[in-house]
Amino acid sequence: MLDIGFLELLLIGVVSLLVLGPERLPRAARTVGLWIGKVKRTVSGMQREINAQLETEELRQKLNEQQQKLDDSLKKAKQDVESLADTPPSRSDATKNPNETSENEPPSEDPVARATSRLDDALATVREDIPTASSDDTSAAKKDTDSR
Repeated sequence: MLDIGFLELLLIGVVSLLVLGPERLPRAARTVGLWIGKVKRTVSGMQREINAQLETEELRQKLNEQQQKLDDSLKKAKQDVESLADTPPSRSDATKNPNETSENEPPSEDPVARATSRLDDALATVREDIPTASSDDTSAAKKDTDSR
């Protein structure tokens, strides 16, 4: 900004007093103060708008990253399910009675259930990573939309 010291302000005041006189000087000072206030409000409004747009763009990028992670997780889970569906059961599994299990061997898990649990895990991870908008952000966005 402008670097104006006390001496410069004093010099401006004396010159304006000599030029305008004591009758018009208070009115001129009030008018200049109003103009400066309007300029400051305009600049701060533009700064708020720029910051809001930057935050919106930042949130969009985060959302796109999360969407990409979700898509990748879903593709992997889909490939896992397809690969499990395409593999034929092994010969030892086909000869066993499905109701019988040995004491040392845990019961085999359903491939669809495994894929479903992987999908649930991926969705839970993505939900944890997505930033939640605070009420201040949503109200500010609503005010910006209403002002337009």
